[in-house]
Amino acid sequence: MKCADMLVKLYTIADDWAFLAEQKQKGVSLRKPLGGEKHRVTGWVGDHFGNGWASEVDASLSGTTRTCFIATRENELIGFCCYDATALGYCGPIGVYETHRGKGTGTALLRACLLDMKLKGYGYAIMGWVPENQFGFYEKASGATVIADSHPGLYAGYLK
Repeated sequence: MKCADMLVKLYTIADDWAFLAEQKQKGVSLRKPLGGEKHRVTGWVGDHFGNGWASEVDASLSGTTRTCFIATRENELIGFCCYDATALGYCGPIGVYETHRGKGTGTALLRACLLDMKLKGYGYAIMGWVPENQFGFYEKASGATVIADSHPGLYAGYLK
């Protein structure tokens, strides 16, 4: 499957956090994890999405400024999205537990990270190594566009 990086112009994204209330109406809360939740979050991500993503989540939760949002339903973790985990300016990884997909939670998590980046002064965000079958999600959720000739990009020497 073809992968590519995608670019989001953060300055074009409206400063609209209404998606938080929309998710709340569905029983889903979005927030940044507390320090004591780090291992629960990284363990959950490792169990459901693999150790590579768990490592990136760990990186996003290791600083005093957390760069990760989680989605919970009835105090159970159902999704996450991070930024500045792979590299500075990169948004992702993002994942929502299978039974909770298709309800706007992934889009809400992505928008939370992108708006947080925008508020910190970033002008652009990069979605790294996006599989071709997910281009549509990022285009619709954030206006992302494919960066030509970006594969394998940053991941050229990625350890296997």
